Amino acid sequence: MAQQNSASATPAKAWEKRGWRAYPRVQMPDYPDQAALNAVEAQLAKFPPLVFAGEARRLKQSLAEVAAGRAFLLQGGDCAESFSEFSADNIRDTFKVMLQMAVVLTWGAQLPVVKVGRMAGQFAKPRSAPTEVIGGQELPSYRGDIINGFDFTPEARIPDPQRMLWAYTQAAASLNLLRAFSTGGYADIHRVQSWISDFTGGEEAARYRDIADRISDAMAFMAAAGVTSDTAHDLAKVDFYTSHEALLLEYEEALARIDSTTGLPVAGSGHMIWIGDRTRQPDGAHVEFCRGVQNPIGLKCGPSTTAEDLKVLMGKLNPENEPGRLTLIARFGAGKVGDHLPRLIQTVQAEGANVVWSCDPMHGNVIKSSTGYKTRAFDSILREVREFFAVHRAEGTIPGGVHFEMTGKDVTECTGGVRAVTDEDLSDRYHTACDPRLNASQSLELAFLVAEELRNRRMDEARQARAV
Repeated sequence: MAQQNSASATPAKAWEKRGWRAYPRVQMPDYPDQAALNAVEAQLAKFPPLVFAGEARRLKQSLAEVAAGRAFLLQGGDCAESFSEFSADNIRDTFKVMLQMAVVLTWGAQLPVVKVGRMAGQFAKPRSAPTEVIGGQELPSYRGDIINGFDFTPEARIPDPQRMLWAYTQAAASLNLLRAFSTGGYADIHRVQSWISDFTGGEEAARYRDIADRISDAMAFMAAAGVTSDTAHDLAKVDFYTSHEALLLEYEEALARIDSTTGLPVAGSGHMIWIGDRTRQPDGAHVEFCRGVQNPIGLKCGPSTTAEDLKVLMGKLNPENEPGRLTLIARFGAGKVGDHLPRLIQTVQAEGANVVWSCDPMHGNVIKSSTGYKTRAFDSILREVREFFAVHRAEGTIPGGVHFEMTGKDVTECTGGVRAVTDEDLSDRYHTACDPRLNASQSLELAFLVAEELRNRRMDEARQARAV
């Protein structure tokens, strides 16, 4: 970086994958049976990695393009993956919606879209309280299927290390299917374009259908010009990456490997891992682990993120200021972006840091509905996205991506959208194990609206260039 404060300029200690154990840890379970935990860690350490170093390097290169404004990042998927909800159909449906969203965003940005799923590893969740009370009974909080069970019983809520093995098996099966979908013809852009054309709604959706028609016209022109999946094979496949919050460090350590090409450590659990807003302590265990692996790293930045902490974190997580290495995922809440994002952007600019700026409009907008369900309003999610773009426009910086909790299923967990979900509808199909997710229709609608923001930004830049 161009400048670093004294804290971030201090030479880093040599890294080892067990080193995090000497640092303060938060949001992690205390396993009652240490011998069972040791046995599971030893078993995982013998398993093949779920992802490979070359894949992580390619993602980092793609994110470097995002940081430079030559690509756009779409990151989305489950709040918390579930063992009980696991199925090929669910994986297919979420992958399908991600592809639809990516094509719409490509139209808006006129840029390649880097596709990263919250999939094949998003099993652990931080919680706001260590316990919860239902019907007068207090039990440990559910922390994701990789740690304990969702059922509200004393037995289910005991942390069980065997769950790490179940999570590995599910992640491996998910990745196997995702790789097949990505390269086996399912991701053919002509197929995806036909799905987009099927998007329906009331009169409110007319402008979305107009965009879908424009995409169809572009595809028809390409076909007439002889550019088809048969002549341009890249149109029939996509690069699709996985990501998750690196919360359960015993699991992350067990799957860390040495890249045979570079001799450097890599997290074998997912292509990209991120540090949550609750675990980003500069002197904490999660930062210590993530600083040593070569994967792209995400860092959630909430309202309590200070400029000083951000400087230290950038220095630790990306000491070489490598483009594509660090993605800052802003999550403030609708109406609060202008209060917090400008000072963080200015901090990054002053440090000369290479980062990707992404918007997570989900986590700051959780409310309790009139019917008692935890939900998020579509309008609030959209408002935060628009505020994110507006701040970057004012600061002259690059809004690099979006980060959504979503599913391909027809759930009723977030209110609003053209197929208006109301508070009263939430009970119909409320399936999430943790936080409410956008359903397939809401996700695609949001992609149309973000595409309009990207298109407006592109037109503004073109006007400025002509003025010069």
